[in-house]
Amino acid sequence: MHRRSPAPALAGSVRRPHSTARRTWAGALSAVLAASALTLTGLATDAAAADINNAKNPGFESGLANWTCSSGTGSSVATPARSGAAALKATPAGHDNARCSQTVAVKPNSRYTLSAWVQGGLAYLGATGTGTTDVSTWTPDSSGWKQLTTSFTTGANTTSVNVYTHGWYGAAAYFVDDVSVFGPDGGGGGEETVIPVPPTDVAVGGATKSSLDVSWKPVANATGYNVYRDGLKVQSVSGASAVVTGLAADTEYTFQVTATNAAGESGKSTPPVKGRTAKDGPVTGLPKHFVTGYWQNFNNQATVQTLAQVSDNYDIIAVAFADATSTPGAVTFNLNSAQLGGYTDAQFRADIRAKQAAGKKVIISVGGELGTVRVNDAASATAFANSVHALMQSYGFDGVDIDLENGLNATYMTQALRSLSAKVGSSLIIAMAPQTIDMQSTSGEYFKTALNIKDILTVVNTQYYNSGAMLGCDGKVYSQGTVDFLTALTCIQVENGLDPSQVAIGLPSSTRAAGGGYVSPSVVNNALDCLTKLTNCGSFKPARAYPALRGAMTWSINWDATAGNAWSNTVGPHVRSLP
Repeated sequence: MHRRSPAPALAGSVRRPHSTARRTWAGALSAVLAASALTLTGLATDAAAADINNAKNPGFESGLANWTCSSGTGSSVATPARSGAAALKATPAGHDNARCSQTVAVKPNSRYTLSAWVQGGLAYLGATGTGTTDVSTWTPDSSGWKQLTTSFTTGANTTSVNVYTHGWYGAAAYFVDDVSVFGPDGGGGGEETVIPVPPTDVAVGGATKSSLDVSWKPVANATGYNVYRDGLKVQSVSGASAVVTGLAADTEYTFQVTATNAAGESGKSTPPVKGRTAKDGPVTGLPKHFVTGYWQNFNNQATVQTLAQVSDNYDIIAVAFADATSTPGAVTFNLNSAQLGGYTDAQFRADIRAKQAAGKKVIISVGGELGTVRVNDAASATAFANSVHALMQSYGFDGVDIDLENGLNATYMTQALRSLSAKVGSSLIIAMAPQTIDMQSTSGEYFKTALNIKDILTVVNTQYYNSGAMLGCDGKVYSQGTVDFLTALTCIQVENGLDPSQVAIGLPSSTRAAGGGYVSPSVVNNALDCLTKLTNCGSFKPARAYPALRGAMTWSINWDATAGNAWSNTVGPHVRSLP
């Protein structure tokens, strides 16, 4: 646990619980979803060529014509519009969930596919009066257009159904565009669906060693897209972008995209667009083995230092910490000049450049024991990626360290880091500093995140302190503060999916730096020898050596300086001597 001030030893890892209000809201929502008997299916595959979109004014180009919204909660707006010049905006208020609906003519005993594109707050899409089973589907809030799709079959006497959208009480406004009730012509004067035109403005970017991002301009009447790599279809998506994975490093690929709907598939986009994956190997400028240290942007009785005063034994300097903003997921950085002896922002920026000129990397750390950054939905993931990228551009940081000790959502943190990687490219350093318990199982959110981004991940520096006793990879219990604890727990990561080059061991730099788990620098070196060469082990010895193990991390550079740099002067040279 990375602390801003000394604290007593902990018996185990403690996480701050979510608020009661959040639990109550989630419980109520779960109950509603269960009662709705939601079904989410793919597009209908048995639609005939003569099928049409039976919805009227499906893109809200004629305002709210043919639509009725509760309590005046809906309006036709020009921005954002997925296609055409308009979309629906509906704003829940108080006890009104902003329900907008239309009665659609249908044929009895017929199958229909209901779809719509939504954005903004939580949004539902459904149909009632089907004569069989009414259906609905939903999505949590989304920062970009997302397609909702479900299907239903009409009853023997059903000639019309009620199609609706709505939001959630007290949630943000939601937007809807391109509603479709696709199936046999019900006689209500719907719109016949035609095969879409090929996508345009196809672009390739966001190169990593094994993936490329492909994007294109949305096609008005498309319900999906197919991505072709070197002439072969490799992916089908609903939105106007895709991440193509499983690629070889430093290899050029050619991409084309087609648009689809129930009427068929368009031709391929032209001309074909090329992209090249990043070169294999470590991030440029990082040694095979390195030492990471946290630099404190605050004074907690440890030695106050400028970046210029940081020992050369540190290869990566993690600036602790970024600050949360009022926008969920977004972060900023505020140099604490008052606690750092008048250290100015201009000096700080100049010191970053000087360290980089000396071959060091400086990254911004997000979290810590008191960190309140939450990335738990699509909007906050986007805000996180955008704000970290802005800090990198402003200060020149080489990357980001994820040190969220009060909860992490693997789905949305993965989304955030992939988005950041697409903006920065292969030079991005991504470090993680999970607590010991977070890396005990691949089912943990931290471990899942690390595996999700394995192709762009630099290093996981697990905090092997403030944790008490834990299980090793051999199923035995080991106590913190021993060489066995370090080696047996590190084994879990490298035997469950992470490459040894992405794993490092994290320790306190002095007895004052953590509540428990300190070991002398010589024990750190013994653990590194055991893991990389199977020498100097304790009672536990790994089944195989991991010579590519990345190195070591410490909390903190300032506490190390307080102890005369004893930790870095011992561990630093040893790390560089590893095979």
